[in-house]
Parts: sequence; structure tokens; C-alpha cells
Amino acid sequence: MTHNVAILGASGYTGAELVRLLATHPSMRIAALSADRKAGQTMSSVFPHLRHLDLPVLVTIDEIDFTGIDLCFCALPHATSQAVISQLPRDLKIVDLSADFRLRDPVAYETWYGKPHAAAELQAEAVYGLTEFYREEIRAARLVAGTGCNSATGIYALRPPLAAGAVDPDQIIIDLKTGVSGAGRTLRENLLHAELSEGAHAYSAGGVHRHLGEFDQELSVVAGREVRVMFTPHLIPANRGILGTVYVQGDAQAVHGALAETYAGEPFMHVLPFGELPSTRHVRGSNFCHIGVVGDRIDGRATIVAALDNLAKGSSGQAIQNANLMLGEEETAGLTGPAVFP
Repeated sequence: MTHNVAILGASGYTGAELVRLLATHPSMRIAALSADRKAGQTMSSVFPHLRHLDLPVLVTIDEIDFTGIDLCFCALPHATSQAVISQLPRDLKIVDLSADFRLRDPVAYETWYGKPHAAAELQAEAVYGLTEFYREEIRAARLVAGTGCNSATGIYALRPPLAAGAVDPDQIIIDLKTGVSGAGRTLRENLLHAELSEGAHAYSAGGVHRHLGEFDQELSVVAGREVRVMFTPHLIPANRGILGTVYVQGDAQAVHGALAETYAGEPFMHVLPFGELPSTRHVRGSNFCHIGVVGDRIDGRATIVAALDNLAKGSSGQAIQNANLMLGEEETAGLTGPAVFP
């Protein structure tokens, strides 16, 4: 069975990544593409690497006839999806890639995003899109909220050992290195090549990064108590990839065992042999996440390192993984391609 899908916000990086991955999907057909500022243009003129694909012309959202569309990917800017999704047909399945529906608590949303949620009834309906932990809820969902790419990296590393009681919830430090595509395609001075290359810098330090809201929400649920991690992201001169280094107090072998047991059989989660660490170059362009654990020179301390592609497993690939479940397809459909190397 072929499912017709629409992509709203197709001119951004996550929109282009959705198109790239869906191009070889066995049962999803791209029936509509929107990009308000580039409406009327072809996708090949916006992204020449997609020139070989037969794709619909970009249009405004208002021009899309959603009759016959089975599922919609919303790759719109943050704070935009709320108003747009509120106006979409109620029988349309939706995967939202923005931050608009990730937090369940309206108070938490207002705290982290600075204004009240404009679609609180939809916020309550949305399922958090971390597929490996919300699989059954996602199957039955109408609206799935894709996770933050930083959040996904840290939660994948921490949720299993927290659930197993293998780490101290009050002694967690997350240090993330992220590629520049995570900042989106909007022109900004600090993202110019001359400003970014040959250097690296921390940003949103001191507990102000908005993805902390997701860490608070998801890690507290699994721990059964409030968890407030320390988290600092760093921007590195790479296009893709997130490398998360997580420092915990706990037995390293127990931490590794919890991860290996939880992810055994998970198609996209690979826990490396104890003592081996992952690299972003080994997951680039793929929907895979690699996780490694090493012990510390001092007993009772461990380091967890997780690597994923922020545009794939951290966003668009995850969105397709969720859509597969929502449409009754094999969860891995269209997503088993290996990483691009070197």
C-alpha cells in the first residue's frame, strides 16, 4: 500500500533530509511540498542534490489539498507549528519536527519558550517521539512530537542506566558537540564559514538551553523523581553529527549492561563492546545511534559516549521511523541505509 505524505517546510535542512530519505521509501509517496518563501520554485532549484527526483513544486501551505494525504511531516520553524497544525484536518496523522509539542506541561513550555502554548489541547494529545521508548503510544497517535537532537542523544545514553538504578541521578554531566546544521538554514553572522571554521565554542551554558526541558521531563519520568542534569552544548565546525559525552557516578560495567540489555534487538541502536567509543563519522547520514561506555580511573565513575546524526536519527530519520509505526509499516522501512563514509 502506498501512503501519500506532505512535507511542510521543505526548504529547510530537515525538510530536505526528509525528501532524501523518503526518495527510496517502499511505501511512502511525497504528494505535496510547502515552503512559503520559496513557493513556486522547484525542489531542485532549492536543493540541487535532489535534482534527479520527480517531486511536486513547492507551494504555500494554503495551496495544499490535504484530501488523500495520509500523513504530514511538519518541518516548520519553532513556534510556527502550533498555529498551522491547529488548522489541519483532524483525521490527518502528523509528525512535528519542531519544539512546539515536545513538553507535556503547559507551564514548562512557557518557562522554556517564554510564552503560553497556543494549542494546549494539541499539546496534551502529542506523543513524545523517542521511538524506542514510546513505540506503542506512537502506533496509536495522531500527533507525534519529534525530539530535540541534543535531547535524543542524551536520553539515549541515560535512560537505560537511570531506569536500572545504575547511576546517581544527582551526579550527571552532559557535554555535547554538535554540527552546525542543527542551527538551521537561516543566515546568521556567527554561522558564517569565517566565523565558525577552525574553532569550537560552548553556547547556552549555565542551564538555559531549551532542550533541558526535555531532559527534565523524560529523565525524571524514568527515575521516578526529579532529575536536573548539568548540560553544555558546543558548536563544532562540522556539518552533521552530535557526540554526547555523559559523565555519571555508577559502576561502569553495570551502566554498560543496562544499555546493552535495553537496546538488544533495537534495529537502530548499537551498544559497542565495553571500552570502545563511537564516532560521528560512523553514523553520518544514517538513522543509527552508537553508544559506548568506559570506566574511570576512580571506581564508581563512568563515561557514556553517544553518537548520532542530528538531521537523521536526531530529526528526520526519527520522524520517518515514527511515521512508519503510525501508518502500520515496518518500523525500519526506508531507513536501513548505512552511514556515509568517509
